[in-house]
Amino acid sequence: AEPAVDAIASVMRRGPYRYALFGGGLLGVEIGAALAARLGGGVTMEVIEARLTGSGDLVVLRSALRDSARVRVGYVGRPGVVIGRRGAFAAVEHDGSSATVSDVVHEPSPWANRARMLRRGERRGPELDLGQAEVIVAGGRGVGGAEGFRDLEALASALGGVVAATRAAVDAGWYPYSAQVGQTGKAVSPRLYVACGVSGATQHRVGVQAAGAVLAINRDAGAPIFAWADMGVVGELAELLPRLIRALSAAGDAAPPSLESTT
Repeated sequence: AEPAVDAIASVMRRGPYRYALFGGGLLGVEIGAALAARLGGGVTMEVIEARLTGSGDLVVLRSALRDSARVRVGYVGRPGVVIGRRGAFAAVEHDGSSATVSDVVHEPSPWANRARMLRRGERRGPELDLGQAEVIVAGGRGVGGAEGFRDLEALASALGGVVAATRAAVDAGWYPYSAQVGQTGKAVSPRLYVACGVSGATQHRVGVQAAGAVLAINRDAGAPIFAWADMGVVGELAELLPRLIRALSAAGDAAPPSLESTT
């Protein structure tokens, strides 16, 4: 990251730049934090919202206290460095506008390449990363147990998505922590979020607020999630999910996935 920090710092020293914005993830954190230290500016990590005031100053919001509170942050030192929370911002469609692109010539410092990469590899898991998924099927306490997540996996497969879980489901040992979304898990921004047996507490909502559309399926008509979901279905998962999976499979002219947990 050192060469990138050198180059960006050089550009910001020469120009009228007040802020530098970075996406979430390891590289964004490494470059952003080092840039703030290099230039003596302020840095805010895990940002979930950013906006300009009438005077042109940038104000950001970040989560605190395990996502149970939000902190409003303004910048005194310049430049201000903003590092977004991964998955907190939905992708923006290109609106046809254009921006000026300038070439930058920068000579790296002699010590910029003290670290040398020996090997680069990729470790693939059985599922797509939640932060990149366009469709997520999530299960909560209402799924009833680990067996119930088999139906969720079948539904996710039919939709071309991946499976996530609430903290309650993870704490119960029904699904791994790596799939946890919400308070102490991951923030996601899929195009479609299907919440099955999820009550919809505030701590969970924070993790899915960037989703394009939320479909809630719950047998409890009074569940909090129905107050903020885009679509809702009241009914038993054991009855609705198999029918939904078969309908999707028929629409795709494919055999329905195995539903070992249903009879």
